[in-house]
This record gives sequence, structure tokens and C-alpha cells, in this order.
Amino acid sequence: MAVSLLLDYPDERLTDITAAVRHERDLMPAQISEEIMIFCRTAEDWGLRALQEHYVETFDQRRRCALYLSYYSAGDTRERGAAILGFREVMRRNGFEMTSPHELPDYLPVVLEFAARADDGEELLRANREGLEVIRSALRSAISPYAHLLQALCLLLSPLDEQTLARYQRLISQGPPFELVGRTALDSTTGSRP
Repeated sequence: MAVSLLLDYPDERLTDITAAVRHERDLMPAQISEEIMIFCRTAEDWGLRALQEHYVETFDQRRRCALYLSYYSAGDTRERGAAILGFREVMRRNGFEMTSPHELPDYLPVVLEFAARADDGEELLRANREGLEVIRSALRSAISPYAHLLQALCLLLSPLDEQTLARYQRLISQGPPFELVGRTALDSTTGSRP
């Protein structure tokens, strides 16, 4: 739940959230607590405005940092809508009501809140583990303080198995699925390939 709260867009509640997370840190395993506390210290040092700017630059401007998990499994294809509905159905079956009607169910902070509240909520995270690894790797490369939150999350999950590692490596080398919907191989207006 701490990662869910801290990974969402930072707003005026940031000080209260970091204080609440600090208060609960003794309930967390030491390694996880350490990663989360590093993020909290950085967030406090930077201040709200700088953290908001970094958040937009990182998560809205970099595809590999996208916080919508269906992007990693379905990419920019027609399959993505079905993938998002799949997230919603899993949550609905478990009696989970989203607190924000404006967010999609595959938004990582929402999935983390679901995982914290539902008995088998961690399954949804495990099923999207390769996407989490892409985000973690991209945040590390960007030297983002948010990398500490993804590190804490991945420490909570079981180690990567061979199949998940292979899917992660494929995502890194090829990217998510992609299709040119409504485009031809040769763009008729310019006579060139898109």
C-alpha cells in the first residue's frame, strides 16, 4: 500500500503520505523499508513542485516508464482494451472498488492498492512481472528516485523465473506489441513508408 500511495501523482497530500509511511516502516521488511525511506527522503528534499515535474517527465514522457501495465502485454494494439477489461474483471470478482473513477484498472498504483486489499491480489502483479521489470530498469537508467519504489515492490515478489525473464528480455529488445491500424504499408499522401 505504501508503494501505491507514493507511486501515484504527487499532490498536496505528499507530506501526510510520507509521514504515514514513515510511521509504518517498522512493519515492513528491512530491505523494503530502506528503499521506500530513500524515496521519502528524496521526495522531501526535492519538494512537491520538483517532484511533480519529474513525475510528468518520467512517467508521461518515457514509454518504458508507463505505469499502465496493459501497455507491456498488449502494447498499442486493439488487444489493449480487452487487457484493461481483464484487470477490471479480476478486481470486480474480488469485490474491489476503485477509489478513483478517473483511473484505469491497469494503472500500477491502482493494481498495488488492489494487491494490498485482496487476498489473491498479488497474482495480478505476478502476471505482469515482466512489465514491472521494464519499468524498474527504465527508472534506474533515468536515475529516478521512483526506482527505489519499484525495487521495493520487486523485492516483495518472488524472483524471476526463466519464462518471465525471457518475456522481459523480449520486451526490452523488441518493445511491446505494435500494429498500424488503418495505415497501409506505403503512405499514399507522401509516397513513403510511415
